[in-house]
Amino acid sequence: MSGDEQQGSHHNNPEPQSPANLEAMLDLLCDVASGDGAVTVGDVLDTIGRRSFGPVVLLAGLVTLAPIVGDVPGVPTVMGLIVLLTVGQLALREEHLWLPGWLLSRSASAAKMRKAVNALRKPSGFVDRLLKPRLAMLVRGPSRYAVALACGATAFLTPAMEFVPFSANGAGLIWTLFGLALITRDGLLALLGYCLAGVLMAIIVTNLL
Repeated sequence: MSGDEQQGSHHNNPEPQSPANLEAMLDLLCDVASGDGAVTVGDVLDTIGRRSFGPVVLLAGLVTLAPIVGDVPGVPTVMGLIVLLTVGQLALREEHLWLPGWLLSRSASAAKMRKAVNALRKPSGFVDRLLKPRLAMLVRGPSRYAVALACGATAFLTPAMEFVPFSANGAGLIWTLFGLALITRDGLLALLGYCLAGVLMAIIVTNLL
């Protein structure tokens, strides 16, 4: 099936319900990796949905942070490209995320995905207990565009992060914070994301000069 045909079939599928917290996101990732063989970017997006910026940027963050999968060279750049394309379509007020067929077909083995998800399980319950709606003005309305801009600026630098040790993990943490902030309406996480994004961009620029 061609990339365009795949895109068309995605439009016909009912949109899944967005995850409500980190544990729910990990449950979805575990479900999509329950079989054998490979798990594609398209498979994951079909599972988490394509109408909300929060789950997509959270996905990019978790994949980049995850051991095994996130440590593969090129993965942070691919996740950064997904974030950039998502940010661009958010700015254009598109209702459904579009990604090119070659990007949707990028894959990892289901076994590696399950190991990565299991590694993230332990802290997920603790993190979810800390999340709650607060400072909601930082993640609602026009503030969403500020979050998108910070995510996009970080994503733009992901190719350079491939050469700066551990910086890609920083990007993954930033996207995870912003994604959780959006889906749980927790503006405090957004503030932390802004601070970390500033620090990370300063580190990257300093290393490049």
